[in-house]
Amino acid sequence: MPTAPHPQSTDELYRALQENDRRPYGRLRTVTAEELVDAAEQFAEPVPLVHALLELQEAYNYGSEPRKSPVVFARLLTLFDEQPDVFDERLRRLLFWRFKWVAHALRALPEIPLASLRQWLTEMGERYEKAGFGLQPYYGQAYQLAAHTGENTALAYELWAGRTRTPLSDCEACETCERALYHLTAGDDERALRVWEPVLDGKESCQEEPARSVSHALLPLLRTGRADRARELHLAGYRACRRNPSMSGEVGRHLEFCALTGNEARGLELLAENRNLFDEVDSPLDLLDLLTGVEVLLRRVELLGHGELPAAGYAGRTWTVTGLRAEVRDRADDLAARFDARNGTTAHTDRRRARLDRAPLLDALELTLRSRGLDDVAPAAAAGPAPGTASADPESLPELITRARELSRQGHPDAYACWARLRTLVTTRGYTHPDDPAVGPLVQLRADLLSDEARRADDKDRFADAAALHEEAAGLYEDAGVPDHAALARACALLAAAEIPAEGADEADAEAKAAALTTAHATMVRLHEQTPGLAPYQAAGLLRMRATALGLRVQTTRSEEHVAPVLAEVDLLHAFATRHDITGQISGAMLLRASTHAISGNLPAAVDEIDALLQRLEAHGPAWHLPRTLALRGRLQLALQDAQAAHADLTEGLRLAADWPAHTVDTARLHNDLAEACIHLGRPDEALRHLTRSAEADLRRGSRTDAFCTYSNAAQLSLDLGRVEDCIALLDSLLAEPDVAAGELDDRLVAQLRLTRARALHAGEDLKAAVAEFVALAAESAGWDDDPGSHAMIAAEAAVLLGESGRFGPAREAADQALAAHTRAPRYEQLSNCLRELARLQARQQGSDGLADALAYLADAGRIADEARAARYEAHGRSLDTALAYEHGRVHTHAGEYEEALTALEKALALLGEPGPEQDHAGEWAECVRLAGAVEGIYLERPAPALTRLDAAVSRLTALGHTEDTEPLTSLAARLRDEE
Repeated sequence: MPTAPHPQSTDELYRALQENDRRPYGRLRTVTAEELVDAAEQFAEPVPLVHALLELQEAYNYGSEPRKSPVVFARLLTLFDEQPDVFDERLRRLLFWRFKWVAHALRALPEIPLASLRQWLTEMGERYEKAGFGLQPYYGQAYQLAAHTGENTALAYELWAGRTRTPLSDCEACETCERALYHLTAGDDERALRVWEPVLDGKESCQEEPARSVSHALLPLLRTGRADRARELHLAGYRACRRNPSMSGEVGRHLEFCALTGNEARGLELLAENRNLFDEVDSPLDLLDLLTGVEVLLRRVELLGHGELPAAGYAGRTWTVTGLRAEVRDRADDLAARFDARNGTTAHTDRRRARLDRAPLLDALELTLRSRGLDDVAPAAAAGPAPGTASADPESLPELITRARELSRQGHPDAYACWARLRTLVTTRGYTHPDDPAVGPLVQLRADLLSDEARRADDKDRFADAAALHEEAAGLYEDAGVPDHAALARACALLAAAEIPAEGADEADAEAKAAALTTAHATMVRLHEQTPGLAPYQAAGLLRMRATALGLRVQTTRSEEHVAPVLAEVDLLHAFATRHDITGQISGAMLLRASTHAISGNLPAAVDEIDALLQRLEAHGPAWHLPRTLALRGRLQLALQDAQAAHADLTEGLRLAADWPAHTVDTARLHNDLAEACIHLGRPDEALRHLTRSAEADLRRGSRTDAFCTYSNAAQLSLDLGRVEDCIALLDSLLAEPDVAAGELDDRLVAQLRLTRARALHAGEDLKAAVAEFVALAAESAGWDDDPGSHAMIAAEAAVLLGESGRFGPAREAADQALAAHTRAPRYEQLSNCLRELARLQARQQGSDGLADALAYLADAGRIADEARAARYEAHGRSLDTALAYEHGRVHTHAGEYEEALTALEKALALLGEPGPEQDHAGEWAECVRLAGAVEGIYLERPAPALTRLDAAVSRLTALGHTEDTEPLTSLAARLRDEE
């Protein structure tokens, strides 16, 4: 099936070639290139065919199809031999440059005899010599063949490296990599890294660099103690080569790096992300490199005892680590043997063995913000004993049941594990219930287990499930003849049912919830009064739920009139618990009182109550209430803007929480609050760690939406900190999660993750990937009828990026989408910024040819400013009218319309007004003066008034103390005086 309309003219062909050149390397680009060659053959002119063949060879070369590249080149070479005049100087140079591509392709194919490789090099040398090109590129290819076979490398290296570079030499970055690899092979890590330095620092680059060099430099960096640098380069380098068939060997080395730094789980994640390479890499040499890296990873995972973990491998079947490793080993061994047989050496088998035998270089290196171990990706093991345990040790059951009930009465965290153990025992085949009056009948134990299950549902805010389970437990307690237990279960069911309306968010839902809580409280009071024979701990439990219901009502309504009833119930609970010495409920009463004061806005009273509670807990316990109480005091300190005290309390709460089972304290919230404290204290890196820990804690407890929201905040913070690669790596990991890929997570949350990633890609100067993501998001958000404002924002950002990449047609379309959405949900400042930036980009890139389109953008921005003025909208920065006048100045300057530019800039200066002592807009005013001075003095060649303008501005700024803003003005003035 054709991928595009068949070009009917050479102009259409060239446009199609240009469009295809913008596509990423891969099957679509290659198929399109093949079709364009077919199209080019219909024209009588040979030049279009040459261009089409060059594009096709490039697609094969970077699409990892080495078998096809030489065939295309042979056609080009025949055309050159038959019609040399068809090739201008540029085409001739391109042709001779690609002799090296063919040499590389032939090396990558073990079926090509070594004699043929050498014959090709001979032809290359002869043709270079005949054409008058220097032979350094030829000797470079001869060295690469020697390095490939492992023979005579020292001599071949000297013959190449000692020669002067020529215009057809490989780029500086590629040659740097080859020289570094020579020293690396010789065992000199330090020298290799010194040679690599300009490439690793980004001073030299090309299509494949620095990604290729980075992948080779990772292990030398570790061996020489530069772990942080290795981590940094891994993040950036991996992103540059992932899923790319022509860089599959680089992907393999990143997998190897993960395996040797304690990051096996990340390695498996990256393997899954690159699963396409198993089928898309057609280069045997690249495939050998990839498979060896894969095997290093899988072998390490297997050695750590996780061979049964699932692994992403060849399509068509499900793989475990062990099964995939065996498959990869056989294929890679065969490839290495074929290359060695062709070359008459053992070089490839030896190199492969050396990689496989490497021991880990570090026990653990934190590579990403989302650090996970193999246990985190392993399927959860079933809790509890092996089958048969119940019958093997029946004597322990009465003690275990009694202990679980006693711990539950105390509210002790260890009850959780006891009930989990009992649940496993009761559900084991052959379970026999103890015939013990102290334990009671099986139906009572089943009710206990249902109550525990209901509490777990409560903890996860699954209120409907919790209510149903509590009700079912109450019925079983009635059947067991324990109505006091049934009363407690029904009270719990009432409270859970009243929470269900909270799933809404509008005022009506809040009123409904408040009414439900009022009814639940009244029903609990009647239940309390009508249930005789309650034990003190049961009566205290009912009082606690009564107070909790009213506390939740205050939290829902924030009404002052609802505060006093809560405090009255809390006083009843506190007095009763004190009278009966129920320690946990005394603490609970004080915590409820403090929370009620905090919700009602009486923070000093809340802090006093918390301080008293902490003193009591330290003296009388229960100790497991300490982390939760410290967490509340920390939040109160945050509200009182004492971040240092909050940090101390929250840190201590987190430390104490480690002494108790994970469910005891909401450590996710603790970490989140600590992150907020760290932000206030100016410690953003520490805040970032706490955000990721918070998300990990939410994931462990199954709160995936909360976890992804927190991860989203962490990604944004890392982007704000300039940690672009950390941000992208974190988001890539999240977006690769199965439930995200399957569309099971909230689509708006996923869109937010993708939006942050697109912004990070832009910040990381990957404009092509950023544009693709923004365009996709703009298309998806167009269907958000309930949120046109977000679509306006996304479409506006997409338009700007399209403009940056020079695609002004699609940019105009995206801007029009944003404007249409803006009419439904105004985004004045964002749309104005977008339109002005598009105008600037078009004028800067197209000069006078782009002026009309640029002015159309500014006209749209003018209408936005008029709408904002009518709506009494105030911009966060300079006014929209001022910004618009300034942009008119810049646009007309780019277009060479200097009088109009100066008029616009003087209007902007008038709107800004002269600066005052405060640093409010002094910088903007100075920049506007500078541009006006440049237009007037340089472009309009009127230096005298320009100097008067500049000198006056410098004097004013200096007098006001804004000396840092004068430097650009004095520099321009000096230039104008020099030119007079």
